[in-house]
Amino acid sequence: MNIDYRKIGDYLLPNLVIENQNYEEINKYGLLRLSYIKNNKKGLYQSLLMKNELTNHLLSVSKECEERLKTLMDNYIKNDEKPSEKSKENSGIEWVKLMNNYKNSAEEIILKEIIYV
Repeated sequence: MNIDYRKIGDYLLPNLVIENQNYEEINKYGLLRLSYIKNNKKGLYQSLLMKNELTNHLLSVSKECEERLKTLMDNYIKNDEKPSEKSKENSGIEWVKLMNNYKNSAEEIILKEIIYV
């Protein structure tokens, strides 16, 4: 690895350039992970930045969280004692409450197991 230096005053400083990162595909879970490692895991954050792997890490966390959310929601709906389509037709608000409860439970698991580790 060849590093170029520039002289500023009496010091030689490396010419370090971070390539433009594409953050378009990073969802809320990736941004939560970024915030967490930036504030609480400074060593990991700096290491990922220096290796130019931060975007890849955040994208993988985003995809993993989305897959886990989908899996958990499918399991909750499948294991529901009441058929969800019947409850949806009979009382829509109760169905929405139930789905919100499932999503909140799934997100809590995701935050504890993937984001804040």
